[in-house]
Amino acid sequence: MEFLYGSALALPFGTANFDRAYTIHAGMNIADKPGLFREVRRVLHPEGLFAIFDLMRTAEGPIRYPVPWALTEETSFVAYANDYRETLAAAGFHVTHERHRGPFALEFMQRMMARVAQGGSPALGLHLLMGEPTKLLLNNVHTMIQEGILEPIELFARAV
Repeated sequence: MEFLYGSALALPFGTANFDRAYTIHAGMNIADKPGLFREVRRVLHPEGLFAIFDLMRTAEGPIRYPVPWALTEETSFVAYANDYRETLAAAGFHVTHERHRGPFALEFMQRMMARVAQGGSPALGLHLLMGEPTKLLLNNVHTMIQEGILEPIELFARAV
């Protein structure tokens, strides 16, 4: 296995080298989504599949900081699902499937919080990466999902 370090806006791969690509909770950290999607399209074969799983805006309302991906608004680049769809189309993709995961996320987070309340933090978890503020960061996201401001959404797009 090999790990490469690089920018998502300048992937260290040749053109049309891959059949599949995905991002998981990365888009909220990248302001230049047109550049990101163009670069992913460049490295995919025609008809290649690009899967995205990000927290996206679903309504107006304040983003409560800090959140797991950003401490302040200056480093947070959450966008609406419609913006993702339009930007993907402009980069040479056709969105074939979209799945909203809000109810799943709320249920998962409630189960996780109940387990922590009963037995403390698990041996492995986000608290190892985020440290002391983990509870606040996750509570902010949980509240915004409950309010309908954010929702985890899966998008599947084909390179055209």
